[in-house]
Amino acid sequence: MADGVTGSTVPRRQLGRYLRDLRLRAGVTVRAASRELEWSEQKIWRIETGQVAMRALDVRAMCETYGADDEMTDALMALARETKARGWWHAYGDTLPEWFDLYIGLEESASELDWFETHLIPGLLQTAHYTNEIIRTHRPDLSDHEVERRVQLRMDRQAILTRPVASPKLRIALGEAVLRQLVGTPQVMATQLAHVAYVVANRNIQLRVVPFHTPTMGTVAGSFTVLRFPEGRMAEPPIAYVEGFTGGLYLDKPDEVEQYDAAFERIWDAALDDQASHRLIAETARSYEQQ
Repeated sequence: MADGVTGSTVPRRQLGRYLRDLRLRAGVTVRAASRELEWSEQKIWRIETGQVAMRALDVRAMCETYGADDEMTDALMALARETKARGWWHAYGDTLPEWFDLYIGLEESASELDWFETHLIPGLLQTAHYTNEIIRTHRPDLSDHEVERRVQLRMDRQAILTRPVASPKLRIALGEAVLRQLVGTPQVMATQLAHVAYVVANRNIQLRVVPFHTPTMGTVAGSFTVLRFPEGRMAEPPIAYVEGFTGGLYLDKPDEVEQYDAAFERIWDAALDDQASHRLIAETARSYEQQ
């Protein structure tokens, strides 16, 4: 697997956003565009949300429909060619839900992640045994081979934490229930929490635990992640990601992201400080070891 940042997710999202803006400025509805282009409305929605790679010829057709000038058309056709690049995670295409493909590409490209988790250890900090238990619990129908593939995918995602360059900054807030929720055996949990303590001590990661009694916990609707991307001429705007049982929700409107930013800061400020959090994790790991 390559050490650098790879993949087509960000160009896809950028292209989709530009095409959506062109359509809106032209006053063309999705329904009207679908009739003109002889595509389904679903296809246009998937293009505009960055979920599919694009052919340059299809981009030209959309630009003509929306009245874009030659300079914009050429720029977007060039961007379309970048969407054909394949990230390392496409090797797991047979086990990867389509909606999560988009997230992995964004995670791979992010420079900062603020992550609030209420139920499980975040995937970037999981051990293989912990991941294995989660997958087998939620998908008992999978074969051993399929489980192994999914576990390996999650382990490969963690390479972003050890990249020699462009390793992202993480702030992770864990609800105390994450530490107390038994996944697998007490030994699995003890090893998992010890791993969290080790990674946080040796990487560009801050982690805090939000105690059960914290009032802020009751004001947030579940886990979420806010991702930010490197600055530049074509910088990707920040997004908030909320994952459900059957899919992921990507929120990129500025007011939506601001609300999640504000929620995270409230949670972060209400959590135990870094040292107290690390002590609680270590104490909980020892309690599992004694069971």
